[in-house]
Amino acid sequence: MRSHHCGLVDEALDGQTVTLCGWADTRRDHGGVIFIDLRDHEGIVQIVIEPDNAAAFAAAEAVRYEFCLRVTGRVRPRPASQVNERLRTGRIEILADTVEVLNAAAPLPFMLDDAVSEDMRLRYRYLDIRRPEVQRRLRLRTKLVSALRHYLDARSFQDIETPILTKATPEGARDYLVPSRVHPGEFFALPQSPQLFKQLLMMAGMDRYYQIARCFRDEDLRADRQPEFTQLDMEFAFVEERDVQDFVEPMIRHVFQEVVGVALAAPFPRMTYAEAMRRYGSDKPDLRIALELVDVAEHVRHVDFKVFSGPASDAGGRVAALRLPKGAELTRKQIDDLGPHVAKYGAKGLAWIRVDDLANGREGLTSPIVKFLDDRAIDGIFAAVGAQTGDVIFFGAGPYATVSAFMGALRLKLGHDLGLVEDAWKPLWVVDFPMFEFDAEANRYVALHHPFTAPKIDDVADLRANAAFAVSRGYDMVLNGNEIGGGSIRIHRPDMQSAVFDLLGIGAEEAQAKFGFLLDALKYGAPPHGGIAFGIDRIAALMAGTDSIRDVIAFPKTASAQCLLTSAPSPIAEAQLQELHIRVVKPTT
Repeated sequence: MRSHHCGLVDEALDGQTVTLCGWADTRRDHGGVIFIDLRDHEGIVQIVIEPDNAAAFAAAEAVRYEFCLRVTGRVRPRPASQVNERLRTGRIEILADTVEVLNAAAPLPFMLDDAVSEDMRLRYRYLDIRRPEVQRRLRLRTKLVSALRHYLDARSFQDIETPILTKATPEGARDYLVPSRVHPGEFFALPQSPQLFKQLLMMAGMDRYYQIARCFRDEDLRADRQPEFTQLDMEFAFVEERDVQDFVEPMIRHVFQEVVGVALAAPFPRMTYAEAMRRYGSDKPDLRIALELVDVAEHVRHVDFKVFSGPASDAGGRVAALRLPKGAELTRKQIDDLGPHVAKYGAKGLAWIRVDDLANGREGLTSPIVKFLDDRAIDGIFAAVGAQTGDVIFFGAGPYATVSAFMGALRLKLGHDLGLVEDAWKPLWVVDFPMFEFDAEANRYVALHHPFTAPKIDDVADLRANAAFAVSRGYDMVLNGNEIGGGSIRIHRPDMQSAVFDLLGIGAEEAQAKFGFLLDALKYGAPPHGGIAFGIDRIAALMAGTDSIRDVIAFPKTASAQCLLTSAPSPIAEAQLQELHIRVVKPTT
């Protein structure tokens, strides 16, 4: 139907006849001559329809916004006064010979260059995708996936599909369940990841596997989560941690260079989980923000101020300080407004000291807590954080994990609100994660990564005796405060896997029922193996310069896990429910 794309017509085609298809981006009638900016996925070109061409002119008069058109005409130079250097097509125009309306457009619910709500954009996503910026993001995502495939195909990785309908297994989130019509009362689950299948492929001798995998997790609602998402899934046989890391790090550098022309630093720095939490309050620290947490428990353990001395004297407590250079420029209201923000992360309050004049001792300080601290405490804190005149020092005290969480959130907020984020790309590896977290409510351990991550302890008895302190062989790749990839060396011995299940409260009978196929496979010469998975949506969003992964997914769900375009999820007819042997019980409240 067309000979060229609109956005690719240039001076090299001067004098030639072309046929173009696209949408009417604008239509202008200037003194009897009609101009139409015709747009397709490659860009815009100006069409000129002159009145002496009666048929074309009549057709053009009827054209309205977003009409779908086909135009045939001759390429000619624009008058010098009308040249638009911002467009590839800005030096030429098309003198129309024929204008054909392929499909008229009803008045749109919004103009494509309007700033409209996300709900409106997702309701009419097929119109939203016509926007050049949205198309740019989706094309960038395609280029990213293509670059990853080419890189791995050239290095002997096998692209292997794994099942979408599989067995429900606990991997950290709720499963999406699919009822079986032919097996009444039984259900498939949509995979949270291909984790177990890729391990089985290593046991099957495939050696190197990858897949651009669709994953499904019925998680609690959060602003930037999707119930279905895409990841690059990878697994290697006969590897240790550094083997995996040293392979995928150059891969990530390669695709960033190829797709967006960004040269990431080499090698990526490495940081233990413990150091990341201590310095940044996060296991995915944003290194673009220079602010760091400093532990000051030793300087306040002796004070009468129980808010500080209590956690400082508790083995599971923490007292952390965060120095904000030039923070004295903040108003009292700005400081007070930080309290509700950190409260969302578990803080019961946010203490602070403003250093108006360091040389003037106590008289140079403004704070509601200075009266509770003696000179020894203040001098120790100021030396530890490197306090200067004009700074504000914020404090967090309480359980270690809680303080780390809210002080880490405070660090990010201050960094972003005050323009302290460096314009750079800051990757790193976070390693040596704890093997387990203890869930006091359930009175059992939970896996920090997943139940198939190997511990650094290689002895089962040693692991059982020291589970609270066990370190895993897990690792995450972090970029600008985002976890873009996570993986581990897997358990490859049945006795170790059974011991980990037991520590997680999964007894032998339950383990056999849920993971019998894995435990059986581990008995038959399973090789040491490990892998990693990268979030395609998150990497594409970072490359595209957007904060939301919804911007790089063609048809995303809302934050409440709904598709506004198709009105999914939706009720199912009673006859279909009966066929599936399902009865819907409505909530009583």
